[in-house]
Amino acid sequence: MKIPISKPFFDEKDLEIINEPLISGWVTQGVFVQQFEDTFRKFISANYAVAVSSGTTALHTALAALKISKGDEVILPAFSWVATANAVEYCGAKPVFCDIEPDTFNIDPQEIEKHITPETKAIIPVHLFGLPVAMDIILEIARRYKLKVVEDSACGFGSYYKNNHVGIFGDAGCFSFHPRKAVTTGEGGMVVTSDEELDKKFRELRNHGASQVPDGQSLLSEYNVLGFNYRMTDIQGALGVSQMEKASEILTKRILAAEYYDKLLKNFNKLRKPVRGENCVHSYQSYVCMLKSENTSNINVDELNRKRNLLMQMLSERGISTRQGTHAITNLGYYVNKYRINPGDFPNAYASDKLSIALPLFAQITREEQDFVVDNLKELFKKPELMF
Repeated sequence: MKIPISKPFFDEKDLEIINEPLISGWVTQGVFVQQFEDTFRKFISANYAVAVSSGTTALHTALAALKISKGDEVILPAFSWVATANAVEYCGAKPVFCDIEPDTFNIDPQEIEKHITPETKAIIPVHLFGLPVAMDIILEIARRYKLKVVEDSACGFGSYYKNNHVGIFGDAGCFSFHPRKAVTTGEGGMVVTSDEELDKKFRELRNHGASQVPDGQSLLSEYNVLGFNYRMTDIQGALGVSQMEKASEILTKRILAAEYYDKLLKNFNKLRKPVRGENCVHSYQSYVCMLKSENTSNINVDELNRKRNLLMQMLSERGISTRQGTHAITNLGYYVNKYRINPGDFPNAYASDKLSIALPLFAQITREEQDFVVDNLKELFKKPELMF
């Protein structure tokens, strides 16, 4: 049996619709992108939605539109995909890292104020693996210090905090449609907002800085701002339209699969299961566990890390794909070297980098496959080299 870490949910409708731009000959940004934006906007109850080429470019577009620039500081979690920090770097600003809560993997709101300086201009909360951040606390801090909020909702499609979809709380919300996400366009992203002026800026910035042509389509646009080529193709937009038609089905199946893992691992004391959070709907972009240990010192974390890596290797040899949850950006060479970071200053992010393990999860996964995953996990943990 071969079980991938993830698998996109495609059907005949997806195959049919992506042919339509090819037949028409209009394959760059067009009517399907517009339709995708509108469908996505309505699904999450956003006022405006702008499709771009990736989740990373969504973050960069949002920060650029909010005029984050050289000399500014932006607070973000130390445990996230590197793109969260890279987008800040693209603006010439400085990413300021904040440790995470050990149980949620999300930024620790109680730590944020320690990192605020006169140069702080924004906060990027990340709804990691589909678990919403406590946005009311984030928004209160932002209000008191007059900071912008850009939600990194790359993993957050289908996630709700207090009955509202993530991504619509802050000044902007950024989504990804990478193949490991619930709905995918291959690569692709979306930036959403409730602000009409920001929506206009997003649309200018994604298209080289182009403003609207006043009369007809024969004249070229005006270019009054420095923009980027972050457009989504209509082939991707068409796939997005088709994917959104089954979004609710995909999300429901993923959540049911996560709940089945919860049941299988209920009394298994070697792994800490994902928490659901209060007042939340967890969409389970990934099902990320942690190796459990009484002692959380870095020495013990490093020892357990070797066992985690060996476990993942053994599972792979049995046909089961796993991944570490994500990385601690504060462990990565570029950021360690540029900002002279000591990874040990972010102990929860450090431990999460070294001890997290994502189990296979996708809409089509069967209970037989999940049984196979968990049976092998339990069997392998009995081996002397993996005991702790």
